[in-house]
Amino acid sequence: MKAALTRKEVGKHNSEEDLWCIVDHRVYDLSDFLDAHPGGNVVLQQVAGQDATTAFYNLHRHEVLQKYASLCIGTLENETPEVIDQQPGDLSQVPYAEPLWLTPAYSSPYYTDKHRALRKALRTFVDEHVTPEAQEKEKDGTFISQELINKMAKENVLAMRLGPGEHLKGRDLLSGTMKGEDFDAFADLIASQELARTGSRGFQDGNMAGMTISLTAVQHWLHNEPLKQKLTEEVLAGKKKMCLAITEAFAGSDVQGLRTTAELSEDGKTWTVNGTKKWITNGMFSDYFVTGCKTKKGLTVLLIPRGEGVETKLIKTAYSTAAATTYIQFENVKVPADHLMGEVDKGMITIMSNFNHERWMMACAVIQWSRAVLEECLKWSHQRLVFGKPLISQPVIRQKLAKMIALVESHQAWLETLTYQMTTMSYAQQSKSLGGPIGLLKFSATRAAHDIADEATNIFGGRGITQGGMGSLVEMFHRTYKFDAILGGTEEILADLGVRQAMKNMPNAKL
Repeated sequence: MKAALTRKEVGKHNSEEDLWCIVDHRVYDLSDFLDAHPGGNVVLQQVAGQDATTAFYNLHRHEVLQKYASLCIGTLENETPEVIDQQPGDLSQVPYAEPLWLTPAYSSPYYTDKHRALRKALRTFVDEHVTPEAQEKEKDGTFISQELINKMAKENVLAMRLGPGEHLKGRDLLSGTMKGEDFDAFADLIASQELARTGSRGFQDGNMAGMTISLTAVQHWLHNEPLKQKLTEEVLAGKKKMCLAITEAFAGSDVQGLRTTAELSEDGKTWTVNGTKKWITNGMFSDYFVTGCKTKKGLTVLLIPRGEGVETKLIKTAYSTAAATTYIQFENVKVPADHLMGEVDKGMITIMSNFNHERWMMACAVIQWSRAVLEECLKWSHQRLVFGKPLISQPVIRQKLAKMIALVESHQAWLETLTYQMTTMSYAQQSKSLGGPIGLLKFSATRAAHDIADEATNIFGGRGITQGGMGSLVEMFHRTYKFDAILGGTEEILADLGVRQAMKNMPNAKL
């Protein structure tokens, strides 16, 4: 138990060698922290022996105090801390920081108590295990640890990321929080958004994103059943890793422009693959590559194991190398014929149908990021003092926040509407009917992210363009939201896809 202290006692400790201060009714001994303080020692000397609450929260968030909790030596006598002490798994109390279905006084027809339990358990898991590593890897650029992969495999978090399906049957998710059979599209939405809460955009993709968009294709299109089962078990157990290898320097959104070739031997037993792939997420550490290839009469998708003739090189992009973004060269790579996915020369169907879940997940994540940035702006404008008043007192700031709220809430609502359709449709029906709407949602969500990043950066000012500190999340979002606008199909391509699909249903008669 920390000893009770008085303000008079704190006032005596006001020298460089013996420095105490008060923040939120708690007393901190900073005597041995002066030289370690990231902002230098002078600013601490200016509050020696004083109540530094206003000064502290004008520069920092409460998480900083949680990080340095060991410096707290007690609570002021007859005083009670007022700041919310957020714990792992807790919901934010900031307005619009959570989707409406998680906000008190609101309800939703989509979510059950099982969904709420899953949200709580998953956020706790992310807060305790994923976020600390994510922030570390985001900075040093190294790849995800096997230790974290093992933890996610044990709790079936890896299996959850493929979405609902046969692979979840018989699995207990997050220590029995939900049965695999109960994991539906809304549980998938929860998983996608909770895992995006780490505030580390490069690591977010480095966290087995390649698996989520490649093993899904294996589940639906690989004919070799024993290989499918073996690969599924190994990957979901964290023993093997895989990625999707479609994009090339010659062909991005123009999938039909692929130049990587696959030729079948005369005896029909082996494919020989030659070509290159670029910007492949997780390629550096993958054991298998779901690869789009050009064949005689079209495109063909093959499952290629890492082996002789497969060479990978790291690509540095605007976000962290923790994403393991890769350039791949296939040189006379031999692939067994039974590693075919879908049908020969009809790989476009395989590729395009697989895009739906990828694009939907990306929409989930960028909408969550937009909400996280909105929360940062609401916190900052509430506690930042400018010209002697909180920033929120400025009408221009409230207008910016109103715009951000409207964009976040409208896209979350659209996301949930399409997610409901996913609960009522088969995989084939989704491939036929949801490609256009999901493409339009992703296009619109990333356009909204553009506006939100712009407004947020202006609200934070210099901190919004500084890596580290109060505006670090805003800076990262402003620097990386374009990944969501480009990966999985560019905004222009998806907008056009949405309109073209809609026009297929236009009546022939003049209206």
